[in-house]
Amino acid sequence: MKKILTFALVLAPSLAANVANAQPADVNAWGYDDFSTSNIALGSKPLRETIGGVINIILGFLGILTTLIILFGGFKWMTSYGSSEKVDEAKKLIGAGVVGLVIILTAYAVSRFVLSELFAQTVD
Repeated sequence: MKKILTFALVLAPSLAANVANAQPADVNAWGYDDFSTSNIALGSKPLRETIGGVINIILGFLGILTTLIILFGGFKWMTSYGSSEKVDEAKKLIGAGVVGLVIILTAYAVSRFVLSELFAQTVD
């Protein structure tokens, strides 16, 4: 491992010098100019719409997760066979899931309001 690290440290300055002294035709060989010469579509949406979409996806995923927690609590309750300890544990799971769902729905409403106001103020 030490030999590989030493070799990399010795080789790194020479590679940096080669890149710094590269001719414009050689720059593309190092991958600097890949996006300007090819037809890669990196996205045409504005940044604010992209951020809004990411927030909606994350909150949607969290909503699904809390719904699964509530369902898991119900499953534990149904399979507890009357054991009070298991029923109490299932009630705690369901309660935590409901609280999480309320928090996520509130976060969704707040983010929806903030993003809509942000969009309205930054319309081109």
